Amino acid sequence: MRKIFIYSSIAVTALLLLWAYFWIDALFGFLLVGPLIVMGVQDIVQKKQSIKRNFPLLGRLRYVFEDMRPKIQQYFVESDTDGAPINRNDRSVIYQRAKRQVDTTPFGTQMNVYAEGYEWMSHSIVPLDFHSMEHSPRVLIGNRDCKQPYAASVLNISAMSFGSLSANAVEALNSGAKIGGFAHNTGEGGLSPYHLKNGGDLIWQIGTGYFSARDEAGNFSPEAFRKNAANPEVKMIELKLSQGAKPGHGGILPGKKNTPEVAAIRMVKAGTTVFSPPYHSAFKTPRELVLFIQQLRELSGGKPVGFKLCIGRKSEFISICKAMVALDIYPDFITVDGGEGGTGAAPPEFSNFVGMPLLDGLAFVDNMLKGFNIRQHIRIGASGKILTGFQIIRAVALGADYCNSARAMMMAVGCIQALECHKNTCPTGVATQDPELMKGLDITDKRTRVANFHKYTVESFVELLGAAGLDTPAKLNRHQISRRVFTNKVRTLEQIYPSIKVGSMLEPVVPKRYQKSFASASADEF
Repeated sequence: MRKIFIYSSIAVTALLLLWAYFWIDALFGFLLVGPLIVMGVQDIVQKKQSIKRNFPLLGRLRYVFEDMRPKIQQYFVESDTDGAPINRNDRSVIYQRAKRQVDTTPFGTQMNVYAEGYEWMSHSIVPLDFHSMEHSPRVLIGNRDCKQPYAASVLNISAMSFGSLSANAVEALNSGAKIGGFAHNTGEGGLSPYHLKNGGDLIWQIGTGYFSARDEAGNFSPEAFRKNAANPEVKMIELKLSQGAKPGHGGILPGKKNTPEVAAIRMVKAGTTVFSPPYHSAFKTPRELVLFIQQLRELSGGKPVGFKLCIGRKSEFISICKAMVALDIYPDFITVDGGEGGTGAAPPEFSNFVGMPLLDGLAFVDNMLKGFNIRQHIRIGASGKILTGFQIIRAVALGADYCNSARAMMMAVGCIQALECHKNTCPTGVATQDPELMKGLDITDKRTRVANFHKYTVESFVELLGAAGLDTPAKLNRHQISRRVFTNKVRTLEQIYPSIKVGSMLEPVVPKRYQKSFASASADEF
């Protein structure tokens, strides 16, 4: 192909020059073939891409098709139920609720109800009337040490930082939270003006980089934290130990998205890729972690303080529980993230193979808090691919008090799952810092969609409660959700994730399945 290109280029050039000898306007032909010849020569001269070097011009089509493949797959190839990470059925429900369109489906389910993994909820012969139920249930977060408890919605916006998301997206999300009366987690990127200007309730997340709460050396600054925590919009503070997208790996902000404005908020150098440390410098042991949480609560004036993590080694979480019991100090909430990942950019090995999935982690955390007889002090939040009312039901049945959602909220604000979040080329202006792309995201329209999605998803959750004959989420339990584990074998979540007796982790002999982890856990070291 290289020889064919070279000979063809020489022949076409000679032909055009000969033609121009008789008709000078033939030189305009070079406007068409000239760029193609230049591109082909570039392909031959460059040494990084063998296909282009061996197949000038034609080799470029490989990269065009590779770029188009995800779009073709999403729009023309995948079925309604097998798309990933979020299938078309779920995407459609999110868009329909956000736009207040019909979200019912005809002709029965498209799911294979006899396939392994299919789940369903047990309904009641005597369901409750949805219209007589509380349509927007709240969860009071704050234990005995909390002076400013917060009544949270059962569904909130999960952690997404300004910098990862555009200013317009952050504003739309926060405005939607203000309209709908639910909370907006800032993500670890710090408090930005776009989080604060619209007055929506905030959960301020503090990560390992301590953005908006750090000194010039990058260490935690009590003074900076106290100043920002005093903002009336900040209702809760969440200390991020790890996240489902990349547990054990610090946060990543690609250099293309690290604009001077983002860098000023985070106190870092603009244009550089920002890697948050994988671990905290403010504490080293479980006891120090618990004492740090108490310090944050005091510095904030008594606002609810908790931590977020994706479960890894069970012994390390048991160590935290031992430290809480020993010090008699408890966080107001714990957010359990799932290893199935989220909106954060991450190496594929971390997204695919590190961290306990949400359901497993959620059941474990609920069991441990009950086993140590401290569940009454701590609320549990679930964060990990929460898209629908049923997924809220399932999370609450496993032990959650409330849920947080990131990807569904991104879709409500306009995301089309283009999978370009890390490239600064998001076509909808959601996950980019490109000002031209951001212009496409209208805050006034999208904030209404965020509020709509929240409203109708929570209402679907309440309707499901009513169908089960339950008047409050607190009555949900693991017995009420079933899963097909084989063609002719069904198990309830209680059978898959057995509960343990309250206080059993404090007895001389702890439950057998936790004995090894318990024995290796210490309040004095992770």
